[in-house]
Amino acid sequence: MRVLHFFKTYWPDTFGGVERTIHAIAKGTAGHGIQSDVLSLSRAPEQNSREFDGHLAYKAKLDFEFASTGFSREVFGKFRALIEEADIVHYHFPWPLMDVVHLTSRPKRPAIVTYHSDIVKQQVLLQLYKPVMHRFLSSVDKIVATSPNYVATSDVLQRYKAKITVIPLGLDERDYPRASDDRKERWRERFPKPFFLFVGVLRYYKGVHTLLEAARQTTLDIALIGEGPMELSLTAYAKEHHLENVHFLGALSDADKSALLELSTGFVFPSHLRSEAFGLSLVEAAMFGKPMISCEIGTGTSYINLDGITGLVVPPQDSEALAAAMTKIAGSASACARYGANARRRYVENLKAAKMVDLYHQQYEQLVK
Repeated sequence: MRVLHFFKTYWPDTFGGVERTIHAIAKGTAGHGIQSDVLSLSRAPEQNSREFDGHLAYKAKLDFEFASTGFSREVFGKFRALIEEADIVHYHFPWPLMDVVHLTSRPKRPAIVTYHSDIVKQQVLLQLYKPVMHRFLSSVDKIVATSPNYVATSDVLQRYKAKITVIPLGLDERDYPRASDDRKERWRERFPKPFFLFVGVLRYYKGVHTLLEAARQTTLDIALIGEGPMELSLTAYAKEHHLENVHFLGALSDADKSALLELSTGFVFPSHLRSEAFGLSLVEAAMFGKPMISCEIGTGTSYINLDGITGLVVPPQDSEALAAAMTKIAGSASACARYGANARRRYVENLKAAKMVDLYHQQYEQLVK
């Protein structure tokens, strides 16, 4: 069986949450005898079309971007050529150009779409795009949502409940080698006191501004791994308010991230908008057995982090509640241990890549029957 994955970006151009999911599915389903190809856009398609971890990453020329959407004339022909070799096309939503490619190419292949997120930010343009979106979603054979929480709170998904299957995203522990004792010791010297960890791109929906407001209400150290478009304004806020307990660490190696995940008291993830549809960083925290703090936004974050079981869930943009949650976890060794053990169990039972891969394999088999 051969599957063509289709999304706007992929390795080596970018490797965010959706791209990591595509990689995990392609890599994992190879063990079931499934060959995968990935088609995406790139400013340097000749340079970036290459083999990756057992599958081929094909690129079409990116002509321009508008409203977070990549456009390409070349991708129509590339898609038609690759679909001739495929048994199934696996779309990753949202990407409006993808819908147009599908509707104009009319591939005579079963189609499955992983619905990663509603369109949240571009509300004006969404009104123009809606007719195309619904034609696309109506035409595919299966829609996969990443959590039951998102199905329940998405107006779009409610319209297609009859064709929806829920497959939570998962990570492979083998992709996270444990840090050496020397590396951990170096970080332990830098953070000798209890500290909370944040990992993520510093985007508008991550709620880091609320985390900084919470930092003003606690003496607990907070370490942030990641870069992004909000970095300058966030660091300026921390400097203006003399937040000596806030530490912007920038981009770090996987080994350093593993070390800090191991050493941290807990993991804080204050995303406050539905643009945070799942939260793979929370899966990482659960994998390392860490108590989690997140916000109730009706998405997969509250599927991963169960309030009072794996950690605490607080209202979005509530700095007082966020500070109180960190203080509560740091102040109770028994609660910290209980939440951490439950988080690890949550990962093992629900959030392993192998489980996600097996469920996608079942969907593929049903499609080609």
